[in-house]
Amino acid sequence: MLRLRLRVTDGPRRALALADTPRPDCPRCDGAGGHAYDYGDPETGEYAGTEWDPCLCWDEDRSWVLLPLPRLPRRRQPHVDPWGNGYSDEPPF
Repeated sequence: MLRLRLRVTDGPRRALALADTPRPDCPRCDGAGGHAYDYGDPETGEYAGTEWDPCLCWDEDRSWVLLPLPRLPRRRQPHVDPWGNGYSDEPPF
């Protein structure tokens, strides 16, 4: 049974998609969708990253694009004084 939710994807173009969610009463993952565990470098034993093992109760890659989202226009950056003082009505002397 699918448990759908809306989500925004960041693929080649932003879009609104329906995506599957983990089963909330799953005994293996307790509704988290999987297990994350840290691992270390075999030589030094220091932290080297985190692995994610998805649970069998859902497919994290299952989604359907519903609607491509429009591209937002770029905002123009306000002019900034190079000295960081802003603008002033007072004369410089």
